[in-house]
Amino acid sequence: MATDKTEFLRIADLHAFYGESHILHGVDMVVNRGEVVTLLGRNGAGRTTTLKSIMGLVGRRTGSIMINGTEAVNLPPHTIARLGLGYCPEERGIFASLSCEENLMLPPPVASGGMGLDEIYEMFPNLKERRNSPGTRLSGGEQQMLAVARILRTGAKLLLLDEISEGLAPVIVQTLARMIRMLREKGFTVIMVEQNFRFAAPLADRFYVMEHGRIVEGFEASELEQKMGMLHEYLGV
Repeated sequence: MATDKTEFLRIADLHAFYGESHILHGVDMVVNRGEVVTLLGRNGAGRTTTLKSIMGLVGRRTGSIMINGTEAVNLPPHTIARLGLGYCPEERGIFASLSCEENLMLPPPVASGGMGLDEIYEMFPNLKERRNSPGTRLSGGEQQMLAVARILRTGAKLLLLDEISEGLAPVIVQTLARMIRMLREKGFTVIMVEQNFRFAAPLADRFYVMEHGRIVEGFEASELEQKMGMLHEYLGV
C-alpha cells in the first residue's frame, strides 16, 4: 500500500533523560501515515529509548513530539495511547496465568476502529488454535504474535515494535514479516527497532540510523543498496 505522505508523527529536537543520564541528544524524524519505518543502530544507540520517549515512558523529555497534530511531549502515557499509539516492548509482557484469549482481551480500547477477535484470529490462525492455552505454554513466536495482536484490539494505528524478531526461529520470523506486510496493507503505520537487518530490510519504506542518541542518517528503501557501505560502517552488517 502506498503511503499518502500525511504526517502521523513528527519528532523535533527530542532529548530524553533517565534520572541524570542524558540518552537522546536532539532526535529529529518524521513518520508518514501508512509507512513502515525502521530504526537501525547498535545496542545502546538510543532506539528503544526513542520508542519509549514517544510513549512517554522515560523520566524526562524535552523538544517536540507531534502525533496527528497534537503536541505530546508533556502528555502522560495513557493520554498518548488514546492518540492511537500502541507499544510492543521487547519483553512482550504476556501474563503467564491467563489464557491466550484472556491476554488478548486484557487491554482496554483506547481509540475507535480496533480489530475484533474474528479479524485477529484470521490474521493469526496460530492464536486461534491456542486461544485456551495458558501464556506459559505459548512458544516464543506465539507470544510475539499475541503481544502485537493485543495492540490491534485497542484501536491503535501507529505501532511501535521493539525487536519483535529477536531469538525466534527463521520460520517464525518469516511469519512476522508476513504480519508486517498485512498490517501495512490494512493502513497501519509501523516503527520498528530491529537488530535483524535481513528481517527489516525488505519490509521498511524508510530507514533511520541512530548512533549515540542521535539520528545520523535517514533514507528511502530505494536507496538501500547505495547506503550499504555506510550501514556496514555504522552497524557492521
